[in-house]
Amino acid sequence: MERLMSSVQPPAYGDLITILSIDGGGIRGVIPGTILTFLESELQALDGDDARLADYFDVIGGTSTGGLVTTMLTAPDEKSRRPIFSAKDIVSFYVEHGPRIFPPKSSDWLSSIANLVKSSVMGPKYDGKYLKGLLDELLKDLKLHQTLTNVVIPTFDIKRLQPIVFSSFETLVAISEVTKQVFRADPDFDQIMPLDYARFLVISLGTGMAKGEEKYNAKMAAKWGFLGWFVNGASHPLVDVFTQASADMVDYHIGVVFQSLQCPQNYLRIQDCTLTGTVASTDVATKENLQNLEEVGKALLKKPMSRVNFTTGVYEPVNNGGTNEDALKRFAKLLSEERKRRTARSPNAKSIYLYGQA
Repeated sequence: MERLMSSVQPPAYGDLITILSIDGGGIRGVIPGTILTFLESELQALDGDDARLADYFDVIGGTSTGGLVTTMLTAPDEKSRRPIFSAKDIVSFYVEHGPRIFPPKSSDWLSSIANLVKSSVMGPKYDGKYLKGLLDELLKDLKLHQTLTNVVIPTFDIKRLQPIVFSSFETLVAISEVTKQVFRADPDFDQIMPLDYARFLVISLGTGMAKGEEKYNAKMAAKWGFLGWFVNGASHPLVDVFTQASADMVDYHIGVVFQSLQCPQNYLRIQDCTLTGTVASTDVATKENLQNLEEVGKALLKKPMSRVNFTTGVYEPVNNGGTNEDALKRFAKLLSEERKRRTARSPNAKSIYLYGQA
């Protein structure tokens, strides 16, 4: 399959640079999947049933399960040359395939210990064969550069101990590469409108956290040995620390940038920090838990729009910010207007617009 023409016009023809980011979190990908379903439905209400998220974002990125969602939203179908999946298909994908990606383990305590020892000594908890086979079947020989918009999927190479970023960009850094794209399209663009972060429109979706549960404390950790940091009951402290710290630091940094530029309204972070029990796990793919995760996503839409307090690190409701649902409606309108603006300004707008609607 050759490189497909994206229906996203270059940022040089618009006023904004649009980015969508999805956190990792295993089976909890159902939560952002539910949020994205709502966002895409709002875009369809504005621009027609054929509208897809890949039509509106200059970059879609994610790690782990977020990378899977990114692929689903941007991989083109060979015949229709439109995304293989719509946003509403994401939750159905997890419901159908989650139990085979994360097959249940025996609840018998002796079997649980045996599985723990086996995974610790002989290999991973899950072998990934089912997921790999499924992706091979869906994506076939599709290449990264053929995605319908730019993608960034960070990973980590344990052999070289360095990050590896799979991206349709040549130098791999999302925001800086979109910036370069603007200047490549129009070298004099900075004379028309100074480029700054105030032009960025960013939606960042979390997969939920268990901060409110306060699972760990210093007294507990002081008693952990080598294995205790890896497994504590049904939890994995070391993994929790690294994944949650990473997501928090990114959110904190981006939040500070937009706040300092006095455009915090351009950055929307939707995250639930109140998960407890089974829904906080990354690999419990029972029918009941999948339903509960979807309900978490739906409830999150109704919660107040929140931002992190830079002093306490706690998410707090934004004054007069409305709900996350309200915020997504506002962003959907901005995305729709930006797409129309780029289409109108592009010199080959008509042919590309018709291509995108085909």
